[in-house]
Amino acid sequence: MLSPDDPGQPDKTGEADVSRKSSATPPRSGFADRYAAFAARRAKPAAGFVSQPEPRSIGLYARGKQLLSGNILFSGHFAEAPGTLLWDIPSPDPAFDADAHGFAWLDDLAALGSPAARSLAQDWTWAWIARYSAGFGPGWTPDLTGRRIIRWVHHATLLLNGRDKDASVAYYRSLSQQSAFLARRWQAAAPGLPRFEALTGLVYAGISLIGMEKLVTPATAALATDCRTEIDAEGGLPTRNPEELLEVLTLLTWSATALTEASRTVPHDLADAIGRIAPALRALRHADGDLARFHGGGKGVEGRLDQALASAGVRPSATPAIAMGFARLNGRRTSVIVDASAPPGGRAAATAHASTTAFEMTSGRRAVIVNCGSGAPFGAAWRLAGRATPSHSVLSMDGMSSSRFSRRADAELADRAAITVSRLTVGIEGTDLYLAHDGWLRSHGLTTSRALTLSQDGRRLTGVDALTALTADARRRFEDMMTETRLDGAAFSIRFHLHPEVDAALDLGGTAISLALRSGEIWVFRYSGSVKLSLQPSVYFEKGRLNPRPATQIVLAGHARGFETRIGWTLAKAQDTPLAIRDLESSDPEGQS
Repeated sequence: MLSPDDPGQPDKTGEADVSRKSSATPPRSGFADRYAAFAARRAKPAAGFVSQPEPRSIGLYARGKQLLSGNILFSGHFAEAPGTLLWDIPSPDPAFDADAHGFAWLDDLAALGSPAARSLAQDWTWAWIARYSAGFGPGWTPDLTGRRIIRWVHHATLLLNGRDKDASVAYYRSLSQQSAFLARRWQAAAPGLPRFEALTGLVYAGISLIGMEKLVTPATAALATDCRTEIDAEGGLPTRNPEELLEVLTLLTWSATALTEASRTVPHDLADAIGRIAPALRALRHADGDLARFHGGGKGVEGRLDQALASAGVRPSATPAIAMGFARLNGRRTSVIVDASAPPGGRAAATAHASTTAFEMTSGRRAVIVNCGSGAPFGAAWRLAGRATPSHSVLSMDGMSSSRFSRRADAELADRAAITVSRLTVGIEGTDLYLAHDGWLRSHGLTTSRALTLSQDGRRLTGVDALTALTADARRRFEDMMTETRLDGAAFSIRFHLHPEVDAALDLGGTAISLALRSGEIWVFRYSGSVKLSLQPSVYFEKGRLNPRPATQIVLAGHARGFETRIGWTLAKAQDTPLAIRDLESSDPEGQS
C-alpha cells in the first residue's frame, strides 16, 4: 500500500513541463553519438533564418518566475541556486540532465517575458554553446537535440534580441552543428516520442535555417513513416500513455504547421495521424480538461491539450467510447475513464502500470477518484511503487499486482493481465461497462471482474467488484490456495484513491464516507458485502513537485473464501447537491497546486 510514514510536503514550486526521461544510453550508442557530434563540427554554419520564427511552445509564467529567482526543479530534484549558471549546478541523475539539456525551460522563461527572463535565457544558452557545443556533455542524443533545436527556433527572437554579431554567429553555428548531428543520428532515437522529437527537430532545422533545405525531404518522409507505423488505427501509441500521446500530437502539429507555412506539402500519413490522434485525446480527457493519468503519464501541461487540439484542425465529433484501450463513461458533468485493456508489452512496457480495470472520476472541474500517478520523478522506489496495482483505484490481491514485474533492473512487466471479457453498453439510463481479467487466475484460481454503471445525469456511479473461480480447474487451484492459507482465504483490498483536494470523513456510524469537493459538491460512498471500510493515507504524484502530495484513499478490505466473492459499492452525489454548481474558485493560483 502506498502510505509512507512521511509522504512529503507540498513543494515550493508550480507544476513543471512534461518531465520525459531519456533512457540510459548504451555504451555503443553513446560512442556513436559522440563521434557524430564531433563530425558535425565541420557543418557549414547557416547564414540565418529563412523567415522570422514564431514561438509555439507553451510555458508556465509561475515556473519562469521560479527559474528567475534561482529555484531549479528538474525531474523531482530541487536546487536553490540564485545567480548560478544552470550548467554549474551538480547533476544528480540523467533525468535532471535531460530536462536541462532539452531546453524546455525556455518555454517558461518566454512565458515570463521580462527583460530579466530574456537575459537569463540568453546567459544559459550561450553558456551551453561555450561549454557543450563542440560535442561534449550529456545533451548529444537524438531526442534531446531535436527538443533543443525546436526551442532554439521557437524562441529565436527572445534569444537573439540585443545580441551582437559574434554571439549570433555562435548561435547559428551551433544550430547548424546540431542539425548535422541529427541528420546522422535520428535513426538511433527509440521509436515513439523520442523519434518524433528527433524528426520534428530535423524538420524545423531544414525549414528554418538558410542552407539546410536538403534536410526537409528525408526528415518529412521518415516522420510520415513513423506516423504510419507507430500510431495505430484508433490514434493510440503502444505505450498507452495519454500524456505521451499529447506530446506526439503537439510535435506533429508543429511539423505540419511549419511545412504549410513553408509552402511544402504535408504528407498524407502525417495529416492522417493527426486526424486519428485528436479524437483519441478527446476521449482521454476528463471533464475538468485534464488527461487521465495512466501508464506513466500525468494530466498534461496546462494549456497544451487545448493548443494541440486547436492546431490539429480536426472538427470535434462524437467522442469515442473506447480509445487506446481506455473506456470512457460520461454523464453530463461527470467523466469516468477506465483502463480496459492489458498493460503495454515489449519495448512499450518500460513505463507500464499494473492498472487493469482501474478508473479515475472527475466531477465538473474537480478530480474525485484518481490513480497515484507516475512516481518516476521521485526516485526508483517511488517509480516502482507507483506502477503497482495498489497505487490505482482498483481491486488488488494483498502482496501481488495484477501484472507482475520482472526482476531485471528495468522492472518491465513480465506477466501481464489479459482482459477476458469486455462489454460496454450505452443506454437511456446511463452507461454500463463490464470487464474481467485473469491477473490472479494462475496464482489463486480467480477471475477478477468489475462492473461500472454511470447514470445519465452523472450523479451516481455504481460498481461491483468480484472474484470468481469459473472452471473446475480454477476451483481446484482456489482450493489448493485455501489449504495453503489454512482456510484464511485470499486477502484483497479495493482502493479508491482520492485527489488531495477532496476532504473525506467517515459518516453514518462508519458505514459510509462523505467526500467534500472545493466546488461545494458532496459525494457519498457506500458499500455492501463482507469487507471492512476505512480511510487510509495515500500519495499523489505530480510532476513538477519536490515531494509526493499527501492524500487519502478509501479502502474496502476483505478475504475471498468461496468460489465467488462480490462487493458492491456506490458513489453518489448527496441529495441536496445541486445539478450544476458555479465553480469559479481556482485551486492552482499562478500554476501552483
